[in-house]
Amino acid sequence: MARSATVRVLRDRTAGLFLAAVVVSGFGTSAMWLAAGVWVKSLTGSDSLAALAVFTMWLPVLVGPALGTIADRIPRKPLLVRSNLVMAALLTSLVVVDSAGRIWILFAVLVLYGTSFVLMDAAESALVAGAVDARLLGDFNGLRMMANEGMKLLAPLVGAALYARFGGGAVALLDAVSFALAAGVYALLPAPVPVPAAPADKRGELAAGMRQLWRSPVLRPLVLAGSATMLCAGLNGAAVYAVVDDGLGHSPTYAGVLYAMQGAGSVAVGLLAGPLLRRLPERVFTAAGISLFAVAVGARALPYDAVALAASAAIGIGLPCVLIAAMTAVQRETPDAVLGRTTATANTLLMAPNAVALALGAGLVALVDIRVLLPATGAAALLTAVLLVTGRRMGPPLPERSREPGDG
Repeated sequence: MARSATVRVLRDRTAGLFLAAVVVSGFGTSAMWLAAGVWVKSLTGSDSLAALAVFTMWLPVLVGPALGTIADRIPRKPLLVRSNLVMAALLTSLVVVDSAGRIWILFAVLVLYGTSFVLMDAAESALVAGAVDARLLGDFNGLRMMANEGMKLLAPLVGAALYARFGGGAVALLDAVSFALAAGVYALLPAPVPVPAAPADKRGELAAGMRQLWRSPVLRPLVLAGSATMLCAGLNGAAVYAVVDDGLGHSPTYAGVLYAMQGAGSVAVGLLAGPLLRRLPERVFTAAGISLFAVAVGARALPYDAVALAASAAIGIGLPCVLIAAMTAVQRETPDAVLGRTTATANTLLMAPNAVALALGAGLVALVDIRVLLPATGAAALLTAVLLVTGRRMGPPLPERSREPGDG
């Protein structure tokens, strides 16, 4: 059944084009995310500015609801095409960044980089919800996660080699090409149904996504549980180098091995998410993923390589379940007219805690032993899973009906 659903997704022309765009753009993006911090560090010698480079790309997530409004007001297919072309052009400007005095150009482009991804993710999610069979949304989102994580396994190696040989400008040009190719793929999508006109109340328009999430008995618990879990994920991520150094006694480069294991777990769960979402209530599926993540985070406190590798793979399996279930539910439960805003708002609520916890965790690691911090973080995540699965109004499995033409 899993194979059959996967084949159906891949045979669907629209779904296949979306996945092709994810692979193409994801390759360049993964390479650029690695190169950005290294580039800043090499030009300025500052660890703080290098960390800020990565945070700069996260920053636009905080204004997700406003960016999602744009995705609801502008035709989404042209928005995807033009956004990719604009980013391709902007990235080519980075070839002039060859000294600390020009580093501001890189930071300016990185802010726009993050902005474009929030905007395009909202537009893409809305288009997918209208084009892909409702029964296959979980499979599609699982494959999308698998494609993203697969690129994270391969592209950083290519990016690192390219940076070492030719410098950051070469990585920027690679990413520019990937954006241009993605624009070409999006241009092949069929024309979507026109987006409704904007309402008169602009303040209400910005808050529409939050209202949709908060009033829905299906979406609210999933997004709140996801937000709490991503907070724990940020604390776990901040402790990774302490795990490698203090816990396992390896050099910092060993973190790459742990990240690779986590990525492999995420690739594996991408194939299983759709079938499981059709058989399990969404809260049960999500709570199971959170529980696996929680146990794995606590286990990372143990000073054994085998445990650390297994825990990383388990985190890679458990954590995506939270995101796949939440975003699939958002696509299924939200009217088309507010889907861009709701998607962007959900992303803000899911991802902002992760960024905050990364900063908070950097301080906690210096004050709290990981043998205390990690089990406590795992316990908090496990409590989140228990509260989610024992809450009222347990959501049903994904519907078995097909999306009818014209459904939002």
